[in-house]
Amino acid sequence: MRFTQRAHGFVQAIAVILSLALPVMLAASSADARIGGGVSSGSRGARTFSAPPSTSTAPGTAQPFNRTTAEPGSPGLGAPAGGGFFNRPGGGMLRGLFAGFLGAGLLGMLFGGGMFGGLGGLSSIFGLILQIGLIIIVVRLAMSWWQRRHETAYAGAAAGIGAPSSFRAATGFGLGSGSAPLELIPSDYEAFERLLGEIQAAWSNEDIGKLRTLATPEMVSYFTGDLDANKARNQINKTSYVKLLQGDLAEAWREGDSDFASVAMRFSLIDKTIDRTTGQLVAGSETPSEVTEVWTFLRPRGAGWELSAIQQT
Repeated sequence: MRFTQRAHGFVQAIAVILSLALPVMLAASSADARIGGGVSSGSRGARTFSAPPSTSTAPGTAQPFNRTTAEPGSPGLGAPAGGGFFNRPGGGMLRGLFAGFLGAGLLGMLFGGGMFGGLGGLSSIFGLILQIGLIIIVVRLAMSWWQRRHETAYAGAAAGIGAPSSFRAATGFGLGSGSAPLELIPSDYEAFERLLGEIQAAWSNEDIGKLRTLATPEMVSYFTGDLDANKARNQINKTSYVKLLQGDLAEAWREGDSDFASVAMRFSLIDKTIDRTTGQLVAGSETPSEVTEVWTFLRPRGAGWELSAIQQT
């Protein structure tokens, strides 16, 4: 009897751990070895803590920054305004919905209640898995509904006004007052596409000197750390055959003597990690894959564009 109770408690503990770890596992599964490591890094000036507007290329919400030197409330930066799904204005209803479902599931597991009467048998374990799946589905549906509801509140819907290559410019710019709207010209879009290829090539060649000419010091510091981590594992990440498939301007604005532009880009590339000694494939593939990210570019007055941030979608 005691053995059965201990086994029952062990299964309960494992179920709780899995239910708490599941969102982290889902988030981590999307990370890649390409430049930026598949995470959101960098700064967007005063809008670092505001999500870029949705576009047809990236209709979802960009992820908040995992790595940034910006601080909420510091000079020139506003308080966080939407840095992620659960921090968006008006997100209390969805936070409460998720917390309610998660709390109900955990309490059901711990006290033998819940949708399938606890973990007393094999059928209850399957019931738990189904319950967790239903929670994820409900939350995703709620996120989708929230996104559709607020899409019209953001500037930057793509409208195809003659931008070059695969880019489509936006009809409006900016989120809020205090920053002058910025109009981009075809050469700006050409620069964004060129930087996409040159930055990937410099990363693949582990050319820190070249990266310093293409990105801000903050982004170069992240790239340097990632390259050092690869070297410590005796690995090298190679990206090649980078091709822009579609791009949209999310927003462009001016802060003091600097211009900013956030663009959603869907591109294909071969992303593979190989062993430095043997040359054997460690991760990735020789087959091209597609990636959608939001890149923010910074242009100091009198200078050219440089990469300021990469955000996952």
